[in-house]
Amino acid sequence: MQIYKVGGAVRDRLLERPISEVDWVVVGASAEELLAQGFRPVGADFPVFLHPKTGEEYALARTERKSGRGYGGFTFHASPEVTLEEDLLRRDLTINAMAEDAGGRLIDPCQGQRDLQEKWLRHVSPAFAEDPLRVLRVARFAARYAPLGFRIAPETLALMRQLAESGELQALTAERSWKEISRALMEPRPDVFIRTLHDCGALRELLPEVDALFGVPQPAAHHPEIDTGEHVLAVLRQCAEHAQPLAVRWACLLHDLGKGMTPAEEWPRHIAHERKGLKPIRAVNTRCKAPRDCQELALLVGEYHSHGHRALELRPSTLLELLQCFDVYRRPQRFEEFIAACEMDARGRLGLEQRDYPQAGYLRGAAAAVRAVTVQPLLERGLEGAALGEALKRERLRALETYKAEALGEPSDPPETPRP
Repeated sequence: MQIYKVGGAVRDRLLERPISEVDWVVVGASAEELLAQGFRPVGADFPVFLHPKTGEEYALARTERKSGRGYGGFTFHASPEVTLEEDLLRRDLTINAMAEDAGGRLIDPCQGQRDLQEKWLRHVSPAFAEDPLRVLRVARFAARYAPLGFRIAPETLALMRQLAESGELQALTAERSWKEISRALMEPRPDVFIRTLHDCGALRELLPEVDALFGVPQPAAHHPEIDTGEHVLAVLRQCAEHAQPLAVRWACLLHDLGKGMTPAEEWPRHIAHERKGLKPIRAVNTRCKAPRDCQELALLVGEYHSHGHRALELRPSTLLELLQCFDVYRRPQRFEEFIAACEMDARGRLGLEQRDYPQAGYLRGAAAAVRAVTVQPLLERGLEGAALGEALKRERLRALETYKAEALGEPSDPPETPRP
């Protein structure tokens, strides 16, 4: 039995990056031998085991053969006769097909170290095109390593296009797709992930509602980048630069889907795109099986981001309705995420990335003002039921009127409102 460190741990050590987890491959052993040593199987039909003490994954060296559609359409062969090189050749990218032995010696049959030095994401073999999930994985690696100057090899991008055109992407389960999409959105350059999928034709298959935004113009006066797809990419980049959580990034990806439904004869205006966008946002949420918090925030940002941009112009009654929609009394964090998404939207415009967004502070202050209104004095007056609700609403509205007067006064030069 010989054990080798493989994959990401080897790659990231050579890149001098933090190593989050270590995977191992076992050559010259059988499943029975690992079980006898206390290893725990991950699944009944897959040769991967957890170390009895460290919990790290140990996989038997194996080969794979395409036997059906999709990510799971493979049969594998694991036996003591499978060599390390054979196991490495089944992997996706050359930079992921390296191994180290116990003495730290590098085994690199696919020239992964050279591609690391030259900053190429390159497939190992034509078998790459047999697994549709690899399109998403490569796009995710591009998003992770773009700050280091990595780019996808032309021949690999060609295979990704081939996979996108084959219809194989439709065989991916929502769970597998979401796992890759959500991880990619949290990489340093999530915009590179979406652009890569768009460039190879995969975005049209996986997220056609987002793909439809490319080539759709917006008014240049408010959106110097003009193209709606480019705007969404810029918003995602702002999300990464400001370390926004996944729910905010997901909402920002989907916030302008309504603009993809605007008839061409109405361009570059997009009247009522917020309301029009709710149906495609729901469709994407459902198809991707996004977590509930991501789904809820995406719908709220899609419907109300224009309100966020016009916050300083809103009447107190409209502002109160907005705060009520977000339930700022019991779910303050969701409103904070809404504010963050609005700010990323405003900053995701060409040349305006550093412009202040005073709406953020104003909205936070408004939420604090209504939360400061207590119900106890109304209860002491004997109010209850509908009368109590109406009185509480009046008190909150009065608090917002006072807040607006104190916060804004009579500004001589009101801040610029980013148009949706």
